[in-house]
Amino acid sequence: MAQNRFSTGPGPSQRQLRVGELIRRTLSDVLNRADVHDPDLNRMSITVGEVAVSPDLKIATCYVMPLGGGDPQGAITALARNKGELRHLVGKALTLKFAPDLRFRLDETFDRLDETRRLFSDERVQRDISGTDDEDDDR
Repeated sequence: MAQNRFSTGPGPSQRQLRVGELIRRTLSDVLNRADVHDPDLNRMSITVGEVAVSPDLKIATCYVMPLGGGDPQGAITALARNKGELRHLVGKALTLKFAPDLRFRLDETFDRLDETRRLFSDERVQRDISGTDDEDDDR
C-alpha cells in the first residue's frame, strides 16, 4: 500500500480537521434553523460538539448532545431517522465532491470533564498535589 507523503502521524490530517469543522458548523446551523421536516427533532436544542471525518472524507461521525442533557437517546434516534435529509442539507451547503455519510454518537466529553473535576476534588489527590509543591520548594 502506498504511503501518504503528507501524513506526519497517526492523527487526522489538516483536511480532515477542516472538513469536520465545516460540517459541524453547517449541521449546527441546519439544526438551529429547524430546516428538517421533523417536529420531534425541531423541538430539541442539540449541540454538535465535534465532527470526526474518515480519511477518505466519506464518513462523518458527529458527536452531539441535547442542550440541558434531556433525553440523549431520543436525540440520537431522531437524528438517525432524519440522516438522509440532514446529509442532503449539509451536502448542499458544502462544496465537496461527495456529501459524507453522517453517523451520530453521544458526546461524552462533558461526562469526562465532570469525572476529572471529581477526581481533582478528592482529598487524596489534593494531598498529592500539595505534597509535590512542598517537595519542589525544598530543592
